[in-house]
Amino acid sequence: MVLTADSSVAHQTSRRRTPNGWNTPFIGKNRNTLQAGEPAPSSDGLYPMAFLVEKQAGAVVHPHFHQADQYQVIVQGSGRLGVHDVAIVAVHYTDAYSAYGPIVAAQDGVSWFTLRNAWDPGARYMPEHRRQLREARARYQHREATCGPLPPLSMRELAALSAPSGDAVIAEAADGLGTWRYTVPASGSISGPDPSTGGGQFWLVTAGSAAVSGGALLPVQSCVFVAPDDTAARLTAGTGGADLICMQFPKRARD
Repeated sequence: MVLTADSSVAHQTSRRRTPNGWNTPFIGKNRNTLQAGEPAPSSDGLYPMAFLVEKQAGAVVHPHFHQADQYQVIVQGSGRLGVHDVAIVAVHYTDAYSAYGPIVAAQDGVSWFTLRNAWDPGARYMPEHRRQLREARARYQHREATCGPLPPLSMRELAALSAPSGDAVIAEAADGLGTWRYTVPASGSISGPDPSTGGGQFWLVTAGSAAVSGGALLPVQSCVFVAPDDTAARLTAGTGGADLICMQFPKRARD
């Protein structure tokens, strides 16, 4: 199950106003896009979710946690996420039932992708849900992993690339959690890590453009989901090269 989302299509068709910004679904539904009376997806299986959150200057998202493992990737603006200063491209991972925050947008606002591999009904805010968080500790321990900011390569830097390269920016853990950055020259190709070692992968185009095998060229801020039972993703850069982030979830019992 390889899923792709073209950012230009998502922005044109799915962008929705919120009280302090915008929300744009890319892959899967979320609590804001379920229709009245529509049952929520099961939280027991694989369910990729990707959406872009844009917050205006000074917006605050208070500390909270989710029932699903989650990546957040800063793609525009800057601010703070908990104790971390964040800017383009910072990657922040949290295990399910790991409280984090607040998220505070700086004067230029802040935008991030939220990426999950399982259904989540929405944030549970602290301290109101502290008891639920404590009860989850028998199964889930608090874990965060971060990297960046990793400023995307400029058009000139992409044009100067002579060969593909890739490095871990969050070292792969025993359960498969890990994040990699790949830079690819014009029309070059790379193969990602074996997805069977984790619980699914999201790829994000942070500069240039790229296509998965047999697929259309995807512009900046497009994303790809690769399931654990898929073969390793092979991406080919467009004529301007590509800067890519691959984020792998840990393997859970459902995987």
